Amino acid sequence: MPVHAVMAKRLLPHQPSFEGDAPGPDELDSPAIEAAALDIPPPEADKAMQKGVWERPSSSTETFKPLTDGSTVLRFDILLARIMPPDGEDVKIKRFVVYELTVSQDGATADTQPAKIERRYTDFRELYLGLKRQYPTELANKYFPAKVLMGNFKSELIGERSAAFEAFLTYVAGQTKLRDSEEFLRFLQHDELSRACQFLDERRNENAIPILENCFRLLNKIYMNRSRPVLLILCRLVAACTSSPVPHHAAERWALVALSRFETLCDIDLLPLYIPLLHTCAHLWWQRGQDQKPITDRLTDMSKQGINIANTESLMQAIHKIDPRTETI
Repeated sequence: MPVHAVMAKRLLPHQPSFEGDAPGPDELDSPAIEAAALDIPPPEADKAMQKGVWERPSSSTETFKPLTDGSTVLRFDILLARIMPPDGEDVKIKRFVVYELTVSQDGATADTQPAKIERRYTDFRELYLGLKRQYPTELANKYFPAKVLMGNFKSELIGERSAAFEAFLTYVAGQTKLRDSEEFLRFLQHDELSRACQFLDERRNENAIPILENCFRLLNKIYMNRSRPVLLILCRLVAACTSSPVPHHAAERWALVALSRFETLCDIDLLPLYIPLLHTCAHLWWQRGQDQKPITDRLTDMSKQGINIANTESLMQAIHKIDPRTETI
C-alpha cells in the first residue's frame, strides 16, 4: 500500500535564512533581549497571543480529501502552540514556545487516532543540524528558520515557523535515509520514551502505558509495520502492560498485535525478543484463563528447529539488551 507524505500549503517567510546570519546563543539568551521582546505592545493580530496560545486560522487548514486508490497520506500539522511557562508562573524560567505536532495518516477516511507530541524550536533545530551533518547533500538546499533576536512570541513568526517545520518533516519522512536515521527517531520518541521509562522505574505502569501507546501510534504511521522502531516500542508496551501482578486491561490487545507482527519477521536482530514475547503471552493467556496451546505449540515447533526456547530473561530484559534505557529491569 503506497504511502505519500504531504502537508497543507502555508506561507513561508519571504527571505531564506543562513546559519551564518543567525545570532549567537549568548545573544539569544540575554534576559535584556527577551524582556525587550516581551515588552513590545502586540499589534491587533497578536492579541490572541496575550493568553499565551497560538492557533492556526481555520481558513488556512487543508480539509480532508478521501483517497480511493488504497493509498494513504502522511500528514504533519502544527495547529497549536503555547508560550511556556504560562504567564504568571515560574518567572525564573526563560519563556519558550512549545509546538504541538499532530501526525496523522489519512486514507479513504480521516485518521481517527492521530498521534501528538510537543516540541520546542531547539528540538527541530537539533534535528535539522544533526541530519545536515550526516547527510549534507540531502539537506543542502533545504530551508530551516533561523534564530531571531526578538519577536519569538509573535503570532506571525510562530505561524511561519510552524509551516516551515511541517514542510521540513514532510521532506524528511519522504527520504529513506533521513527517515531511518537515528536523529529522526530520537526526535520522534526520545522525550516521551524517557518519561515512560521513568514511570516504569517508579512502578507507575498506568502512567507509562498511555505514553507508550501514543509512541506506537506515531511510529506506526511513519515506519513499516515490522520495522525495528515499531516492534521495539510494541514490545515495550506489552512488557509495561504485563509486568504488574495484575495485567493492564489493554494487555491482551497489544499482545495480539505484537504476536501478529512477529509471525513473518526477518530481522535477525529482533528475533531474541520473540521467545520472551511468546512466554509473556503464554503467561498472560494463563492469567486470563484462555487457551495457551497455540502459543506453546509455536514454542515447541521452534524447539524442534534447534532454537533454545528456555525462558532465561524477561521481555523487558530482552528489550534492554537491544535498546538500553533507564528503566529498571
